[in-house]
Amino acid sequence: MAFDELSAESAAEYETELARLREEHRDLDDAIEALSGVMAGDRLQLQRLKKRKLSLRDRITFLEDQLTPDIIA
Repeated sequence: MAFDELSAESAAEYETELARLREEHRDLDDAIEALSGVMAGDRLQLQRLKKRKLSLRDRITFLEDQLTPDIIA
């Protein structure tokens, strides 16, 4: 097994974390949309939600990259 290949256990853990992160990302998307629709929405809270959403997207991308084998063309 190559150094960069994941064990089945690690892959399963990554898949579980990915599912959780994707759900949280969708929930944040809904919260941001709801807060944006309110005229007196808290801009600071909106910024925090967007920042959290971006960090989740970064982690999701990292995990997806770990789970996708490199293909040498």
